[in-house]
Amino acid sequence: MKKIALSIININVNVTGTSTRFFNVLAANLTVADGTTIAATAFLNDSGAAATAFPVVVNGYYNFYINGVLQEGGSYTISATELTFNVVTGTLGAGTPLVVEAVELITQT
Repeated sequence: MKKIALSIININVNVTGTSTRFFNVLAANLTVADGTTIAATAFLNDSGAAATAFPVVVNGYYNFYINGVLQEGGSYTISATELTFNVVTGTLGAGTPLVVEAVELITQT
C-alpha cells in the first residue's frame, strides 16, 4: 500500500456586495402583459434624482418589488435601459410603488 502525504490548503475568500436601488410610484394605472416595459429613466435613484440607466450586473442579481413584495425572478428581466415584464398579466393601480434593486457581488481572495 502506497502512502500519500496529506496537505491542508487554507483558502480565504471574502465576498462583499454593493446594492443600488431605484424607485417609481406609478402616476397612472399600468396594464401589464408579456413584454410590457418601463424605462429606467422613469425611476429615481437612491438620491432622489432621475435615473439615467440601471447598472449592468455581471456578478450578482436584480430584485424587483411591487408594493413591497419581491417578485419571482422569471416574471421580469432588467437591462440597462428598461424593466420588462415576462409572462404576467394584470393591472397595477396608480400609486403602486415599484423598486428595482441591483446587487453586485465582489470576491477577494
